[in-house]
Amino acid sequence: MTVNVTTRQNQITLSRSERLRESTMAEHKSAENKTYIGSLMGGELDLGEYARYLSQLAPVYVALEARANPSDPAFLRDARLHRSAAIASDLIALGYPDWRTRFPVLDATAAYAAHLAVVSDQHYSIYLAHHYTRYLGDLSGGQIIATMMTRHYGATDEQLNFYQFAGIDKPVPYKRSYREQIDALELTPEQDDRLIAETRRAYELNAAVFDALGA
Repeated sequence: MTVNVTTRQNQITLSRSERLRESTMAEHKSAENKTYIGSLMGGELDLGEYARYLSQLAPVYVALEARANPSDPAFLRDARLHRSAAIASDLIALGYPDWRTRFPVLDATAAYAAHLAVVSDQHYSIYLAHHYTRYLGDLSGGQIIATMMTRHYGATDEQLNFYQFAGIDKPVPYKRSYREQIDALELTPEQDDRLIAETRRAYELNAAVFDALGA
């Protein structure tokens, strides 16, 4: 009984961003530990396969960045985070100017993008789940991916624009500010619950793309 009370009290003292991280950790780790990502990061594939990976991210970011709601919190409208143009540039630099036809969109990717299209019309707390999952991931683990692509496959800076955020010189304080702004949002308990549930869904959609790439 004491354990349950203590656990409940600990959850109450966590900030919203901390609860979000803790409550979605299992789905996050599951996505990160997919065999395909392990092979890509471990140097078992090649730059052509990395290009195929990027090609599946392209429609996801196009859908994510299609939202244009001026009433959204400012941090959700920060165009410095947008990645779709950088992905297209990287694919051309990797030698695939024909990437749109060279790499067909996988069913899992299409499902992810379609879900984002629906989310784009919903309350910003739902959109935040995907914004948080993708962009904070790019600012964190994405930097490790860039290092591995250079170390294992000789990728150049020109091929890694995806991980270069013009105008964000210091990712660590930016991420801290991002989380603080999540904490400051005025959300109902029901909206907080939906934010967590949708963030789990975001990780699951991402994991499904990894599975499809590795199939």
